[in-house]
Amino acid sequence: MSITFLTRSPRLLPAAMRLDRAPALAWIALQTAALWPTWRWMAARMADGSDDPLGGLALAALAALLVAVRGQLRSAPRLPWLAMALAGTLAATALHGQVTPLLGSLLAIVAWAGGLLAFLPDERRGAMQVRDGVLHAAPRFPIAALPVLGLAVLALPFIASLQFYAGYPLRVLTAEVSRWLLLPWFHVLREGSSLNVDGLLVIVDAPCSGVQMAWAGYFTACAVALWAGRGDRAFALRLPLVGAAVLLGNVLRNTALVALEATGRGMPALHEGIGLVALAAVCGAVAWVMARRVDDEQALPPR
Repeated sequence: MSITFLTRSPRLLPAAMRLDRAPALAWIALQTAALWPTWRWMAARMADGSDDPLGGLALAALAALLVAVRGQLRSAPRLPWLAMALAGTLAATALHGQVTPLLGSLLAIVAWAGGLLAFLPDERRGAMQVRDGVLHAAPRFPIAALPVLGLAVLALPFIASLQFYAGYPLRVLTAEVSRWLLLPWFHVLREGSSLNVDGLLVIVDAPCSGVQMAWAGYFTACAVALWAGRGDRAFALRLPLVGAAVLLGNVLRNTALVALEATGRGMPALHEGIGLVALAAVCGAVAWVMARRVDDEQALPPR
């Protein structure tokens, strides 16, 4: 709305001024309400057991970030992100019912993340620190766009779909690598996604595909990157290491479980325990990779 138009229409001037002074949280809430069909579909899919409710953790992480910087939100949004948010919200609304719910929700959730990025500050201020009896200025942590977008995508209930399309190839890959690792101790043949170990057929089923471990690994990567203040470049360069950690952790978990089954020591409690240990190890490794600062990454100076 131009200044010339407002001067020619003085009755609109107060409304325009109130609109311009609207707080950032009001704009975010307005976009969230506009995307209500997406939230309703996501909630229904998680509630009826169609998919894992893990996406709620990603939404909680984004909500925690928003609460942490609520006093630092921009009064003037970043226009490229705002334009993306507006265009994406309009497209998601127009395409509702015309495309698959998952595709429409992907468009909507990315648009919603764009709305967040339009108002999020460039950096998050930490707490003031006392060192050697001296009060030091609060450190500053950059807020990168890629981890925010990553958490938004991870909020979608897509694990069941990913399991359907990618689960079997991942199980075959896991079984083949496990076969090579077991060869020094067993006679192992792979039959599809199953392993024949010394005549015993061991099935590498859906939970062994590593899809849920991958979700946990990338969620950890995005959350820790935001907490540690990793920039987009540093975050992107670490993503291949995240994938490698997930693949290695899943293969080692599967190899250990197959070896236990082959030796007659496979028990449900032990199975669950090994799975939890592997998951914790992978998430811990990913957190270390994301939190560790390398020499060419300069921290923002306090101010």
